[in-house]
Amino acid sequence: QVQLVESGGGLVQAGGSLRLSCAASGSFFNINAMGWYRQAPGKQRELVATITSRGRTNYADSAKGRFTISRDYAKNTVYLQMISLKPEDTAVYYCYAGIWATVTAGPYDYWGQGTQVTVSS
Repeated sequence: QVQLVESGGGLVQAGGSLRLSCAASGSFFNINAMGWYRQAPGKQRELVATITSRGRTNYADSAKGRFTISRDYAKNTVYLQMISLKPEDTAVYYCYAGIWATVTAGPYDYWGQGTQVTVSS
């Protein structure tokens, strides 16, 4: 069974930094794209950043210049470095991975349990 386990959320003042981590574990063949999404209270879940299996990145406009997504392929882990945080970045952040169960089965969408990021003004 595949699991995505997130860590690194918390409370930070505006202008501060946080680094989120998400590790995939379990039995699988390969991981396609990985990424981060977020959901603020009363709002829909939205893309923050993604990174492909080849390292190509994509960012939401709100994340460009402040957030950096990276990936450790050997550890099946994706990171989100966030700087210059703003109160509007407050949300539950969810890790995403597209995972191949076998060489012919997938990719299937997996989500982490979410980690709370709160930015105080």
